[in-house]
Amino acid sequence: MRALPRFQAFALAVAVAGALGGAPSVFGAAPAALDVVRQMNEAFVGVAERCTPTVVVVQVAQKIGSGDVKEDHPFLQQMPEELRKQYEEFLQRQRRRRDREGPQFNGEGSGIVYREDGYILTNAHVVEDAERIRIKLHDGREFDAEVRGTDPDSDIAILRIKDKVSGLQAAKFGNSDRVRVGEFAIAIGAPYELEYSVTFGHISAKGRAGLSQNMMDEDFLQTDANINPGNSGGPLMNLEGEVIGVNSMIRGVGTGICFAIPANLAREVANQLVDSGKFQRSWLGVGIKGLREDERLRARFASLTNGVVITGISEGGPAEKADLKDFDVITAVDGRSVGTVNQLRREITRKRPGSDVALDIHRGGKAIQITVRPAPMPDLEQRIAMSRPPGGPTLEEPAPAAPTPLATPGDAALGLTVQTTDDDLSTRFKLGSTAGVVITGVDEAGPLAEYGFRVGDLIYEVDKKSVKTVSQFSEALRAAVDKKKFTLRYQRSGEKLSAVVLTEKTREKDGK
Repeated sequence: MRALPRFQAFALAVAVAGALGGAPSVFGAAPAALDVVRQMNEAFVGVAERCTPTVVVVQVAQKIGSGDVKEDHPFLQQMPEELRKQYEEFLQRQRRRRDREGPQFNGEGSGIVYREDGYILTNAHVVEDAERIRIKLHDGREFDAEVRGTDPDSDIAILRIKDKVSGLQAAKFGNSDRVRVGEFAIAIGAPYELEYSVTFGHISAKGRAGLSQNMMDEDFLQTDANINPGNSGGPLMNLEGEVIGVNSMIRGVGTGICFAIPANLAREVANQLVDSGKFQRSWLGVGIKGLREDERLRARFASLTNGVVITGISEGGPAEKADLKDFDVITAVDGRSVGTVNQLRREITRKRPGSDVALDIHRGGKAIQITVRPAPMPDLEQRIAMSRPPGGPTLEEPAPAAPTPLATPGDAALGLTVQTTDDDLSTRFKLGSTAGVVITGVDEAGPLAEYGFRVGDLIYEVDKKSVKTVSQFSEALRAAVDKKKFTLRYQRSGEKLSAVVLTEKTREKDGK
């Protein structure tokens, strides 16, 4: 881009100064205009100076082998023998070095001084698989720390410095609900090991979701403040020096599309982690899909503009006990409107287990209210254990070499690609020992897509018939589509869910 000729540049400076008020000086800028710029400059400098001492560097020595490929992994089995031998020798050298020198610090992130008695807030993914953690303060002091608790579903972790440390300065947290799109945002952290880097930008958006398959709580603040690897766990601040978010992820390096966990969520999770080492959520035990997110559901419920549709009900869960039904549309929780899956999940998970919660429901064209009592959400291992069928798994045939496309008679594709479960799929999707067929592909244009099925769901029953292989699944499904409706029972992340599928033979509306 060419520079402006001098007279054009001078004219532009005069115009800007005039817009800000005051006559231009001999240097082309009005004193009043410079005062405004200086005040803004001092605001950013002030935040950096006051808040940098509340930020720490989190150095992590990961457990040996935490990221290694297992010896029986198909990747290694298919590797040429010479390459596999070289990889195994590399692992042996790593182990010998560790035995000789101890854990090696090979990862670095950022953190926030949460309490002056030694508690540090950071991202859960920063300290994942950590064997040793070291905290480096702004004044250069270093201390060993331990994990007090982690919550991967919100990507929040709390660390505790092992020694008694004097002079810690806790960060001040703001109210992230009051954050406005367009306001300034300042990030402090250690990108690419460049410790205590300060960048600034704006809040680009609020309520971003659907960014991670591994998180349950997604309500991100989006910012164009420059965030890079190493900023994770550090603060996103406003001009008052308050933490409004915890930097968590980016979409492409240098894109200006960065995301932070809202301060209110981070603080809520952190307080429980400090107290008990665990964050307890509540659940209803339902599969859900938002009307805003699915055009076909909007067409089915044409009279509604907002709401969340129940697409499956967990066996024995709170929803089943409260007599909620498939295709009920939840429009409000305790009087607070919900229009998206994320909003409903946020409302329910924060309720006290066992408390009465009023749901506004649209069922069969009528508005009703149902009281439900959310239960404590079981952890993943418990959900997997609860979902295992009596007698254990039985695989009647080996998994096919490649995923098998499913089609009904006449090649009217239902839009699912499935594969008989095996050890690799069970590990990848955390299925435990449950037998069935795993969904490995979903065609969004297919007739089953509207029911909210996802890659990784394990279907184990079709129309009351147990299915453990692709051939059994295909046979049962071909028989089921001749009926007006049938039920698919499936498992997702350890939860047992069901979906009532309406076929072309029925003209029932509104889920009836």
